[in-house]
Amino acid sequence: MSRKEHSSILIIYTGGTIGMIQNAETGALESFNFDHLLKHVPELKQLNINIDAITFDPPIDSSDMEPELWSRIVSIIEENYDSYDGFVILHGTDTMSFTASALSFMLEDLMKPVVLTGSQLPIGALRTDGKENLITAIEIAAAKNAEGHPMVPEVCVFFHENLMRGNRTTKINSESFGAFGSNNYPNLAKAGTDIQFFTRNIRKYVPGLKLKAHHEYNSNIVIFSLFPGIQQEVVEKLLGAKELKGIIFRTYGAGNAPQKKWLIDALSKATAEGKIIINITQCAGGSVHMERYETGLQLLEAGVISGKDSTVEAALTKLMYLLGKDLPIEEVRRRMSISFAGEISV
Repeated sequence: MSRKEHSSILIIYTGGTIGMIQNAETGALESFNFDHLLKHVPELKQLNINIDAITFDPPIDSSDMEPELWSRIVSIIEENYDSYDGFVILHGTDTMSFTASALSFMLEDLMKPVVLTGSQLPIGALRTDGKENLITAIEIAAAKNAEGHPMVPEVCVFFHENLMRGNRTTKINSESFGAFGSNNYPNLAKAGTDIQFFTRNIRKYVPGLKLKAHHEYNSNIVIFSLFPGIQQEVVEKLLGAKELKGIIFRTYGAGNAPQKKWLIDALSKATAEGKIIINITQCAGGSVHMERYETGLQLLEAGVISGKDSTVEAALTKLMYLLGKDLPIEEVRRRMSISFAGEISV
């Protein structure tokens, strides 16, 4: 059959455990040539889907993932956007949520599926989770509704039966096959004997939208977490760094911080200097409500912005994206408070 009679999917293999094989002599994991994919997953031939692959050379351990590599992924999708029905990105698990979040902002008006997946065990291992994750991710990327539109026209993560909005995910377990969670947003789909799509949770397909790819970013940002006993000198030195443009401020509970004058003074000084501070809760789920307690109100008065129910990964990559556009500070502050790609609840 011709390509037009089948869905066509482009796999972008960046690296990660899913593409590793075990050295028989040393037991160490090593990258293998992704052209050997069909040897390890012959079931792909039964999908009736045209599959092509682009491989990073050399493959990237996800610990080495950087914003310029996000831009490289964006370029690949942009260049191949009209030729494929969807994209599957194979990625290491450690920074997958950062990449998924970044792509959700860098691929503006995306109307095709971009599904990130990987595995906890190499795809050639006896008990691998890689086969199920890969096969189902491809099926999801190729899925269309009765009108012929993509079922999931957004950036998402598929792992261990669950399809999640990419910019809502966080890696929650380093060993379990259920490595990712989406605490503040429900799943987009569930894979069992069939794939059940929860259409009410999925971004709506809008006919005629054209992809706008963005490559700018500014990574002069730090993630700063509160803890009991935090020291004034360290905080003041960190917030006073001249190169610093933004701070993801991980606070307690609903966005609370200790009532220490020196801390509020340091935060106020940083915002007065044009640094953007986003308040994100350290809790696994829930939202920031700085107006609820005095310990949160003091942060509002210091110019700190509520990150609402964003993940750290989404807040960080969104701020990188906006700072890269050289927008006025007040415009960046305004845009951090609104949802671009479903990353915060409205």
